[in-house]
Amino acid sequence: QVQLVESGGGLVQPGGSLRLSCAASGFAASGFTVTYFAIAWFRQAPGKEREGVSCISSGNGSIYYEDSMRGRVTISRDNAKNTVYLQMNSLKPEDTAVYYCSMGRICGRYEFWGRGTQVTVSS
Repeated sequence: QVQLVESGGGLVQPGGSLRLSCAASGFAASGFTVTYFAIAWFRQAPGKEREGVSCISSGNGSIYYEDSMRGRVTISRDNAKNTVYLQMNSLKPEDTAVYYCSMGRICGRYEFWGRGTQVTVSS
């Protein structure tokens, strides 16, 4: 059973940084690694719709950033650990949200979702 587990959230002051992790599992028995999938990060703030942050594609790992956090985040993938990271810098109070990772065959079409990790930016 495919599972995505986010971690790394927490309370950080404005201007600070966090690195979120998305550990993917449940597909090794099928002979796949995380490189077979596209993995994306989304976020949802209280009272707002979920919005995309970034996606790393399957295969060569092409990277896409949405306008929501462009220039302040970096997505990366550790193939050996089947983990995707989201490095977030220069955080602002408006970045406060639950951050989710999702997985599918291509960016933009996702079949699996994690439960999310809370990020709170506050002084």
